Amino acid sequence: MRALVRIGLTRPLTPVGRPNPMTTAYVALGSNLGDRWATLSAAVRRLRAEPGVRVTAVSAFHETAPVDCPPGSGEFLNAAAAIETDRPPEDVLELLFRIERQFGRVRSEPNSPRTLDLDLILYGDRVIGTPALTLPHPRMHLRAFVLVPLAEIAAGAVHPVLGKTVGELAAAVAADDIRPVPRPPLPQTLTGLRALVTGSTSGIGLSIANEFRARGADVVTHGRRPGSGHHVAADLRDPAACDRLADEVWSRFGSIDVLVCNAGADTLTGDAAKWSFDEKLDALLAVDLRATMRLSRGLGGRMKARGRGCVLTVGWDQAETGMEGDSGQLFAAVKGAVTCFTRSLALSLAPEVRVNCLAPGWIRTAWGETASHVWQDRVRSETPLGVWGLAEDVAAAAAWLASPAAAFVTGQTVRVNGGAINA
Repeated sequence: MRALVRIGLTRPLTPVGRPNPMTTAYVALGSNLGDRWATLSAAVRRLRAEPGVRVTAVSAFHETAPVDCPPGSGEFLNAAAAIETDRPPEDVLELLFRIERQFGRVRSEPNSPRTLDLDLILYGDRVIGTPALTLPHPRMHLRAFVLVPLAEIAAGAVHPVLGKTVGELAAAVAADDIRPVPRPPLPQTLTGLRALVTGSTSGIGLSIANEFRARGADVVTHGRRPGSGHHVAADLRDPAACDRLADEVWSRFGSIDVLVCNAGADTLTGDAAKWSFDEKLDALLAVDLRATMRLSRGLGGRMKARGRGCVLTVGWDQAETGMEGDSGQLFAAVKGAVTCFTRSLALSLAPEVRVNCLAPGWIRTAWGETASHVWQDRVRSETPLGVWGLAEDVAAAAAWLASPAAAFVTGQTVRVNGGAINA
């Protein structure tokens, strides 16, 4: 369930190859208005969320002096991204224009200051010269602010007209005024809090753990296998192991301020995809429901006795409306139970402990990166925002719910699903 949250179909879920060959293209990103770092970061996330586009690499962010811009223009933050797509270059260009508009880009005089600039630099070895599109980008070989970031991720890519690599072109331009910029720290909204995130070795759980750390929390991770540092191992299919996990965390680390019950049984991929309906149900009931109940009751009760805390469970945005197929029946039953349990637990633990449920929709983790056109089109048609959700989107919601900013929010189901509503 963690790999792709909304997937209740009758047939087994296996990655399907695309009918058209994928092409590697390169995009240059720039911003010199507003919060440049936030804008470029959000633009990269927006590319990653686009159905039919896969971001494979992103350079560091570099601060650069404005080139050929009106007087008084501020310095740019620039980066480069590599993408894989089977869309034609004209479609990719239109996508970039659309994203620019979504970020407030206004095209006035040439090279004027802008919130976001996205340029299609290379598209495989294609050479195009039309009024709408020129490939390779006609000035890429002259611009250090394009070549230096691009060389970080694609030094060996060849300019199809000049016959030189990006690394060779970058070495030939002056780059004295290009400075790598470290990521600014996020607001430390979780400083002083200790969080346990179950199922946090990959996917959504890993993203939540990373987001919590970035916001100042002391994070204890969990997986089925042993790990180093602040990590606990337990097989949550075993009720006794759940109880031991709660005891170990509380005694070993002193106490827990935030519990995120993210761990879930994967019944959709690998050998588990071939299990019977009853075998899948048993696994989901054991991990997704019973372990969530035991851990949140056990640790939540200790939080209440101590006088403060926050519990987050993970449901499914389709639990109330349902979805066709065996997987839909399984997840609606189990995740629907998690949602209902969350509301009751919130009443039991109030006012000391807040309890809320995160209900993700189409979330693009590893499976979604290679999903077929059928799935990409389904994401686009069923999500009003027209894009995949990302693990970071769920993590951001979790960080907010765990923070003091959400102090008046409890007993709620927060859908992270791009606005999808099925009556």
